[in-house]
Amino acid sequence: MHILHSLSDLQSRCAHWRAESVITIGFVPTMGALHEGHMSLVHRAQRENTRCIVSIYVNPTQFNNPTDLASYPQKTEEDVRMLQAAGCDAVYFPQAAELYPQGMQAKQYDLGRLEELMEGGARPGHYQGVATVVESLLAHVQPAKAYFGLKDYQQVAVIRRMCTLLQLPVTIVACPTARAMSGLALSSRNALLSEAHGLAAPRIYQSLQWAALNRDGFPLSKLREAMLEKIQGTDGLLRVEYIAFGDPASLEPLDETCALPMNTPVQAFVVTQAGAARLIDNEAI
Repeated sequence: MHILHSLSDLQSRCAHWRAESVITIGFVPTMGALHEGHMSLVHRAQRENTRCIVSIYVNPTQFNNPTDLASYPQKTEEDVRMLQAAGCDAVYFPQAAELYPQGMQAKQYDLGRLEELMEGGARPGHYQGVATVVESLLAHVQPAKAYFGLKDYQQVAVIRRMCTLLQLPVTIVACPTARAMSGLALSSRNALLSEAHGLAAPRIYQSLQWAALNRDGFPLSKLREAMLEKIQGTDGLLRVEYIAFGDPASLEPLDETCALPMNTPVQAFVVTQAGAARLIDNEAI
């Protein structure tokens, strides 16, 4: 596996590959602290392309909370070993000055309502930072396909909108959320969970499963009340920040005052604080 520390290293390696044969590059951008969710993206990129590149960069412009940035887990040596064991072709550690040649500041994109709804409202500026770094990374790597997990459902929508706005020649591949046996969505932030919070956290997905089985005949407002009770329980370990129900395509909120027709698609979103970890999850219900 090639370990690339600069844009020139990356360009030289890609030029070498292209001189050898006709290739397609699958790209998995990450912030490191890799887990099996990331590796599921890597394996899919390997299956669907002749070369796979993973980037590792903790992007400051998408953190509106300095404490969150400072506490974000980093395990570089372990990440490299995981990628080597998986047979990844290259890992790219981009330099901040090359990603942000005009200085460490996010660009401004027309993200429409995606910047206001749910995580857009809860984390001002977050998605501008995400779009900025992904645009730069795609320009560096120039992949045929880029792979993202649907745990960050709204982020995938933002990236797709950015690519459409800029007419970027890349296919964004959205991959199913990877989960532990307990149902907990895999996340780098799970490393911040205490033992007690880790045992409580699967209640998030359990509430989503319950909602999927019981949504018919209930207004969404009643569904939210039941989910809230199931997640928070009586132990005080999990604090729900919000539960939202949106259209799967636009993410626009749905009417919560009456029961929806059985064929109405609904995407349910949950954000929960579990001690030091802020956990997000979603599911089609």
